[in-house]
Formats: sequence, structure tokens, C-alpha cells
Amino acid sequence: MKTLQVFCIAFLVCITTITNAQTADEIITTYIENIGGQEAWSKINSMQVTGVGKQQGVDYPFVATFMKDGRTVIDVDLQGTSFIVEAFDGENSWSMNFQTQKAEAADSESSANYKNEAKDNIPDAFFNYKQKGYKVELLATEEWEGTECFKIKLTKKPVLVDGKEEENVDIYYFDTENYVPIAVESIVTSGAAKGATATILLSDYQEVDGLYIAFSQINKFNGQIGLEMTYKKIEFNTEIDESIFKMPKD
Repeated sequence: MKTLQVFCIAFLVCITTITNAQTADEIITTYIENIGGQEAWSKINSMQVTGVGKQQGVDYPFVATFMKDGRTVIDVDLQGTSFIVEAFDGENSWSMNFQTQKAEAADSESSANYKNEAKDNIPDAFFNYKQKGYKVELLATEEWEGTECFKIKLTKKPVLVDGKEEENVDIYYFDTENYVPIAVESIVTSGAAKGATATILLSDYQEVDGLYIAFSQINKFNGQIGLEMTYKKIEFNTEIDESIFKMPKD
């Protein structure tokens, strides 16, 4: 009898693990369908976001341009002057130095890390996640600030930190009613905020050409608001001047 009990427990644990894996896949599949569907998103080659960022009480208008292949540029308006806070040309990332107002290339490690996740911007990391080699796991069903959520662990490609590979994990909270993420948690692995808990709050999902995107994003570090972003307009597959992704030589 004891042997049978041990077998039953082992079997149930195995079945539970499989069920959780299948359930995580189903949640992601439903999510992709709810934001427009696999086929529709596959046709998106570029996405341009116009919005306003707020930091320490100051508003910064911005235009963020994302390409399907990962190329990115985020251009912020600083009192009428264009300032590139983040850019990626397909191989190397760069930005402008606030003090000198000159473009500077990121180090090779930062560029490698950026390249690993550059294709996650349209629409996000869950799109074609299996082909990217990412893994999802349903951890639990729990509340996030009063909303019942599926808590899903997303494991992406390892991130390089001082030349060594480290685990690259985000924890997502999916609203169980609408099957869309409302919060994301991760641990900062490098830079001045290393070790801090980074939280992204997502809300105000709106429809654009049959596709749905969160128009409000709040970034927190250890519970303190660092940046608030509000999208004003999103355009898909518009004509893009591809020279904007290349770092200026001067």
C-alpha cells in the first residue's frame, strides 16, 4: 500500500508539472490572441510611439521607433532639442552623453545584451517566445494590488555581467479576466541600480488598427517611481528613415 501511495504522489506531481506548463502556454496563447493575434502581429515591420515621459515632475515628449529586426531609437525632446537616450543599429547600441551632447557607443557587453532582447519590442518578449529559446512557467495564481493574476516566470537568454552569464528572469502578472500583463518584476543585474527590484506597471490597453497595447507604463525601483510614460499615438508600418538608427560620426 505504501508503495502505491508513493507512486500516486509521484504521478500527481508529474501531472501537476505538465499541467502547469500547458497552462502557461495556454495563457500566453490567449494573451497573443487578445492583443490582436499571431498573424496580425507577424505583419508588423515597424512601430512608432509618440508620447510623454515624466520624471521628477518634468515632462519629456518622446518618439520611440522600433523595427521588427530589433533596431531601435528613442528620441526625447529636451526643451526643443533632440536627445537620443537609447539606440540600437542591429549590432551595436549607443546613446547621447547628456553633458557633451555627443553620441557615444555602448561597450561590447551592453551591445550584446541589447541584441539578445532587441526583437522583444514588437509586441513583447512573449511573441514567438519558443523560437527565441525562452521558457515560461506558471508559478501561482495570486493577487496583484487587488487584481487576481496568473504569476508567470519568463526565462530569457542569459545576460552578460562582467563577462559572465547570469540568469535572466522576469516575473509577469497576467490579469485572469483579460489575460494581459498588468505588472512585471525583475532584478537589476548591472549599473548603479544593481540588485534593485525593478517593477513595470502596465495599464490603459487601447486598440490601434486591431492591435492592443498598454498606453500607460510606470517604472519603479524598489517601490519608488522612476519614470512614468504615457503613449499618445502609435503607428504601424509607416515609412521610416533608416539612417536614424546609425550613430552619428561627429
